[in-house]
Amino acid sequence: MRAHPLATDAVLAFGAFVAMVVGSFADPHGPHGQPTFGTRTPEPFSLLLMLLGAVALVFRRRQPREVLAVTCGLSLLELTTGEPRAPVAMCAVIALYTVAALTDRPTTWKVGLLTMAGLTGVAMLAGPLPWYAQENIGIFAWTGMAAAAGDAVRSRRAFVDAIRERAERAERTREEEARRRVAEERLRIARDLHDVVAHHIALVNVQAGVAAHVMDKRPDQAKEALAHVRDASRSALNELRATVGLLRQSGDPEAPTEPAPGLAVLDELADTFRHAGLPVRVMVELGREPLAAAVDLAAYRVIQEALTNVRKHAGPGVKAEVSVVRVGPSVEVTVLDDGGDAPTEPASPGGGHGLLGMRERATALGGSCFAGPRFGGGYRVHAILPA
Repeated sequence: MRAHPLATDAVLAFGAFVAMVVGSFADPHGPHGQPTFGTRTPEPFSLLLMLLGAVALVFRRRQPREVLAVTCGLSLLELTTGEPRAPVAMCAVIALYTVAALTDRPTTWKVGLLTMAGLTGVAMLAGPLPWYAQENIGIFAWTGMAAAAGDAVRSRRAFVDAIRERAERAERTREEEARRRVAEERLRIARDLHDVVAHHIALVNVQAGVAAHVMDKRPDQAKEALAHVRDASRSALNELRATVGLLRQSGDPEAPTEPAPGLAVLDELADTFRHAGLPVRVMVELGREPLAAAVDLAAYRVIQEALTNVRKHAGPGVKAEVSVVRVGPSVEVTVLDDGGDAPTEPASPGGGHGLLGMRERATALGGSCFAGPRFGGGYRVHAILPA
């Protein structure tokens, strides 16, 4: 029916025509006040009016107001032509229902009252029957019920459409929220992977270079450098395994359960850089209250990335200083280097993923992070995180 509305309206119009023809053979004023059937026959003019009204109903949904005007005109002709009366007003009733169902409530009130008053008034004042005849009351009742039914159907359709729209909007909101969370988790995992890989691979690169340089003349020092390479690679594998464990599905083998790194192992982190030839001085003053796990991890990752950049980009003989201090409601993380004996390598335009990752970590916690060259040489990374 929804796919072929014109055919549906044609079937409805045919049914209405049959009902009007059958009703035109009924006489409501039979013997003893009872209706009788077959005691009267419709006139040819009445049959023509009924046929024209039924044809107009085929287009009721395309042009509802025009169809209502045509059917009301045909009904008025029938009401004023005399006996016997045929139920041509049934067309106007169906057309009025269509107008009420397809328009708004104010229009329904205006058109409905005008149709009810017009048809009923003409039937009472200009019709051949007495003004109190049941046929006149019937016209008033049927037009009123048609307007009320059409308004009720329109209200229900609007209610169902609103519920469907809210459901679709809620589904879109859930999908957008899911996509946002997936993007945030993907970005967080990407930052962790970058921190782990960049730090440990930089150490492996430095120690491997040292081992290759002293392999022939000082094998003991080369062996020590290779031991540091082994330790750094083992640490990288362990942290990669822990990070990849976040992506496991339920039912997969359990991921490593060791805690995420934090400031508690800051000395171990500094030792790895010292073994790689970067002197690091560490100073931590946090008081007695422990930091939140997210803040602790973010501070550790900022220091790790900053020291990795010092080792990769600064000149030989560089020295670094790390300080973590609680200042009121914040924790200030500072990493300084003096630039070494040679000019510092210029950073690529816009910075790398490491600097971006540090800023994202700080911003995600409601803090900030600044990184830039120092006056007189060297580099400075300063992050403020909420304690």
